[in-house]
Amino acid sequence: MTDEKDLNPSSTHPPLPPTPEDEQFSRLRLLRSRRVGITTYKRLLTEHGTAQNALAALPEVARAAGVEKYEVCPPEVVQAELNAARAAGARLVMSGTPAYPATLDEISDAPPFLWVIGDPELLLRPMISLVGARNASSLGTRMARALAADLGAAGYVIVSGLARGVDTAAHLAALPTGTIAVQAGGVDIIYPAENTGLARDIADRGLRLSEHPPGLQPKARHFPSRNRIISGLSRATVVVEAAAKSGSLITARDALDQGRDVLAVPGSPFDARASGCNQLIRDGAVLVRSAQDVLEAIGPIAPHSDLRPLPLPARSPAPGKNTAVSGKASPTPPAHRVKNAALAHAAELHRRILDRLSPAPLAEDQLIRDLAVRSSDAAPALLELELKGEIIRQAGGLVSRTG
Repeated sequence: MTDEKDLNPSSTHPPLPPTPEDEQFSRLRLLRSRRVGITTYKRLLTEHGTAQNALAALPEVARAAGVEKYEVCPPEVVQAELNAARAAGARLVMSGTPAYPATLDEISDAPPFLWVIGDPELLLRPMISLVGARNASSLGTRMARALAADLGAAGYVIVSGLARGVDTAAHLAALPTGTIAVQAGGVDIIYPAENTGLARDIADRGLRLSEHPPGLQPKARHFPSRNRIISGLSRATVVVEAAAKSGSLITARDALDQGRDVLAVPGSPFDARASGCNQLIRDGAVLVRSAQDVLEAIGPIAPHSDLRPLPLPARSPAPGKNTAVSGKASPTPPAHRVKNAALAHAAELHRRILDRLSPAPLAEDQLIRDLAVRSSDAAPALLELELKGEIIRQAGGLVSRTG
């Protein structure tokens, strides 16, 4: 790559203009330099014309700001980032190029670069964001699946954050029609780890992206900045479930600041997971009962006739399951280990049941289907929770969580 030190100042001919590859490399160096954020990056480019000129001027700019012995990002650091991206199968999308999403480019703090894994063509299609609680209720995840599937069938790409709960449900339902996962940390670092399989499927059939260098472990501060990309990509943000203080409400506020539509699914006033949505609706967000409400609010588009569901890749066996038949019988575990394992299994099932339920009644058979467990396993767990006063069984086979 051409570096500013390689230019010969004694030549009587003006230096050749940088190639697109050289300028892209230099822009990445500029952005990765110490104390250069998005605003400073844009100002330096505007003032100096090219990234190479900005890099040459940066030490003097820093000195004027009181920072002595300033050094720009070494070329080796950027080259290492490019090598890591190549190893991860990631591609770079730069602002100002045709591949960069126009909707995201409209926001004031749009990331200058996106690392992407998957199909970048999805960035050029109309998008809607679906976000919500990580500890989503069964009703919340069902609503997220229905909205994602129906909006995807209407031609929209579904954008979310690859988190547990609502995000996971939305991505899964939108895989056949197009989904984008915006990640905190590097695009090759999957968080949470339990969504590794889903992340692989999105890379095969959708798109994962991040503004951060590959290999960067996600930290708490990365998630709020990630949220502005989720809302910035989309024409509208739909909040399915959200507590009064949650990341989903941060995304909704980002959407409002960006001039985008915000819509919300109402919920029970007794369920803390719905308090944020109810608050948004009270403050003027469009109430959503189905995808039709979303389409009426922002307008439908012609569905993409070329979108066909692709077969899911073969999954490797889950850890802990036998993948081959051995000639030797497995040793019988001690009785106390069997008992402890059974108690742990029961406690986990109780937790899953309570996570799925809310004060709003849910059909017991639907709950069992959502949990993907046998009725014979669910029945005693529900009875125990009822005796503890943690759930209420109602007429008609309905069940709800207390308070």
